[in-house]
Amino acid sequence: MTHYSNAFSQQLIPTQQVNNYFAAKLASETDCSDVYSDIIQDSKHYVLLDVRAKEAFKKSHAITAVNLPHNEISAESLANYEKDTLFVVYCWGPGCNGGAKAALKISALGYGVKEMLGGIHYWEDFERYPVNRHANKAQT
Repeated sequence: MTHYSNAFSQQLIPTQQVNNYFAAKLASETDCSDVYSDIIQDSKHYVLLDVRAKEAFKKSHAITAVNLPHNEISAESLANYEKDTLFVVYCWGPGCNGGAKAALKISALGYGVKEMLGGIHYWEDFERYPVNRHANKAQT
């Protein structure tokens, strides 16, 4: 067992192992800025999926997002999507693992998926990107 006395280990991890880790991490994640950039450039090639409860989605959600609560994700609920569909999922924010639960279910069903880091919290409260509230009209 290696003992670590501080955040900087005396034992270095091989650079290829670190590279593989970050490549896998970036292949599985995106952020609000990248998603919003795709939306405004009209180059969105994925389904932005809000996986919170229907009531939360109605209250406020990212523009272009569709709602499918993570506990309702199944082969049946995704049957209308082609198998090559890429989903970008989000939930409340960093304190919520609903996005990770949704991503796991979606990938297990054979679809591509990324989790949007920060969720609706970062989208709306930090980045101040447009949202839909109680209707299909964007609020800016």
